[in-house]
Amino acid sequence: MKYFSGYRDRKYSALYYKACEIMQISRRISDYLVPDLASLNDQGNEDNRIYFTGDIIRNSHSLIFNIQRAETEFFQDTRMQYVASVGNLTDRLYKSCERLEYVSSNGRDFLIILQKELQKFRKLQRNWKLNL
Repeated sequence: MKYFSGYRDRKYSALYYKACEIMQISRRISDYLVPDLASLNDQGNEDNRIYFTGDIIRNSHSLIFNIQRAETEFFQDTRMQYVASVGNLTDRLYKSCERLEYVSSNGRDFLIILQKELQKFRKLQRNWKLNL
């Protein structure tokens, strides 16, 4: 799958490119947080919040896929299913960011950037729904 590489094709919408930016930010945040969360605590257990870093990557990747499918789908009912899943994935991404805010790492400061990008994404998403 081709991600945002600095130029824009006419093939996809602005929402698609914003989702690609969110994917890149999610990967960077995950790469920054994982080493801090991978260490074991006093009882020899890992921090359970490490899984939320994988969730933001997985959900942002699914976001791109569902936007792509919605924009290329011919039938309206199926297209609306993809649109609904984009909304659900956006909500899950935001909740994962909220859960990672309580991590004891310097990387949590970068979650604010992702949350702001998700807010911009939601605004684009409203217009995108109407144009499909």
